[in-house]
Amino acid sequence: MSATLHPLADTSTMLRRNLRHALRYPSMTLGTLGMPVIMLLLFGFVFGKTFEAGLGGGGFDYLDFLVPGILLVTVGSGTVPIAVAVCTDMTEGIVARFRTMAIFRSAVLTGHVIGSVLQTLLGLALVIGVSVALGFRPSANVVEWLLAIALLTATTVALVWLAVALGLTAKTPEGASNVVLPISFVLPFLSSTFVPIESMPAGIRWFAEYQPFTPIIETLRGLLLGTPIENGNGWLAAAWCVAITTVGYFWAQSNYNKGTLA
Repeated sequence: MSATLHPLADTSTMLRRNLRHALRYPSMTLGTLGMPVIMLLLFGFVFGKTFEAGLGGGGFDYLDFLVPGILLVTVGSGTVPIAVAVCTDMTEGIVARFRTMAIFRSAVLTGHVIGSVLQTLLGLALVIGVSVALGFRPSANVVEWLLAIALLTATTVALVWLAVALGLTAKTPEGASNVVLPISFVLPFLSSTFVPIESMPAGIRWFAEYQPFTPIIETLRGLLLGTPIENGNGWLAAAWCVAITTVGYFWAQSNYNKGTLA
């Protein structure tokens, strides 16, 4: 087999392995996919009218405002299974066995990442479908939809690589599920997901404005709803994706190559 095909074949094998694991143990995957849908139903369907009255009054559609943020919540939720999976591989010894075999070293992590990205994109499609059923009506044209999908994919790749790096620092799978809480829970909630940052207290508003989720959410709102993308949020979103991917990738590869759990 050629030097080019060998890494691709190994990565494909690891991808199949991870997808089969997801099918055999679907509870965590279903849980991470279901939580954003529950939040969408709760905030958009149950509390939506109350938020509309409190935030914008007449003419303000809270569901349209909410959906781009819930899409980022979906991406953040997808970091939990991948962190647990890579930590499980490291702690149960399968990686040590892989290292004795003629396997392209990066294929193990890359297979995890591609599998997680595919599952997260499936979750995003599910959330969009439920949103449309509830009344979400984006005004994006084909180009804007493609840009939105590209941004969601880039954000997913970035956060998945960071989750892999964090999962490799955890000593137990249980610890891995907790170490990604800032990505899966804290940052999505302390952003412009549920309310505009202008309505937040000063300290929280400052944090929400300068953390990575907010410019990505605001860029998605601009692309999907036709609102202005202000304050350079589009460039900030792209820069955050590149920076997080770079840090996550090299941190993950460093930890994996050293075989360290701490």
